[in-house]
Amino acid sequence: MNAERSAGDFVPVTAKMKIAVLCGGLSPERDVSLSSGRGIADALRKSGHKVLLLDLYLGMPGIEGDIDQIFTGGGDEAGGAIDSKLPDLERLKAERNGDAARIGGNVLEICRQADIVFMALHGEDGENGNLQATFDLFGIPYTGTGPLGSALAMNKGISKELFRHHGVRTPEGIVLNRGEALSSFPLPAVIKPCSGGSSVGVSIVRDDADLQQALAEAFRYESALIVEQYIQGREFSVAVLDGKPLPVIEICPKSGFYDYRNKYQAGMTDEYCPADLPAELTAAMQAAACRVFSILRLETYARVDFMLDCDGQFYCLEANTLPGMTPLSLIPQEAAAAGMDYGTLCEEILRISMEKYI
Repeated sequence: MNAERSAGDFVPVTAKMKIAVLCGGLSPERDVSLSSGRGIADALRKSGHKVLLLDLYLGMPGIEGDIDQIFTGGGDEAGGAIDSKLPDLERLKAERNGDAARIGGNVLEICRQADIVFMALHGEDGENGNLQATFDLFGIPYTGTGPLGSALAMNKGISKELFRHHGVRTPEGIVLNRGEALSSFPLPAVIKPCSGGSSVGVSIVRDDADLQQALAEAFRYESALIVEQYIQGREFSVAVLDGKPLPVIEICPKSGFYDYRNKYQAGMTDEYCPADLPAELTAAMQAAACRVFSILRLETYARVDFMLDCDGQFYCLEANTLPGMTPLSLIPQEAAAAGMDYGTLCEEILRISMEKYI
């Protein structure tokens, strides 16, 4: 297994850079992304970098003169609170007169002026690989995983096929496309969008009466769903940074499951890091996270989620290529348990990402 990362492994980025922190977008996870972006921008400014916080969808239309100069302005951006309700994306589209283009005015031009783009996006706009492919075509450096790994991890149906092929235990499940009828599937089951995140559109179905409503809710967000075996037990996550695991964190919602509200509303969930697990189980879960990182062709950093059943067997649920960096997010807590504060984590993500472009 790759050795766990410790505080002594981290080397700060000594050169001060122009950084575009890209957040927002047109995903249901928009508010989470804005919170992540504000926290990252604040931390990078405190480290002495010139930072522009940039909304992927709204962009910065109407810029006159030298685009390079916009990196010299702007004050500190405090981390924003996340509403318990999902953002009103239709209202947002109206601000751009219904423009369907998912990249706003001057976004690419601004990103080309940056030394690197720090990806603080969540959901399809930043995690399905399309934006990474666009940046690769334009020669724009960015943090995190490239197009292939992003696409493989974002599509949970493909991820599960790869997990099974490589012997990584994962809950049984099927992909259901819009218009297809669901044949018999044992309950309880988890219904979730195939390529979603932040538990948006996720339901736990315990009886037939709730099944159709759960399917309709998930189909609101996507045309393909995962219908998955429900694993009763404890929930954990393991971040992988530069191929090495951070400490395991246990996630304990005070009620229900780890849904959107419990993830982002303060006081709704308890987290314990390092998790209270036997040493051999901790090591096995970390090894599985690193294996998933390799199988899905991930780069720089990611977070891998697990369930542990009552028999002591753990199951990999999914990998997140741009895990949350909000005040309540898991990867900053894991980093803190390894002796690394939030600002150092941001610097380490920058340093590892920059190695691809040197």
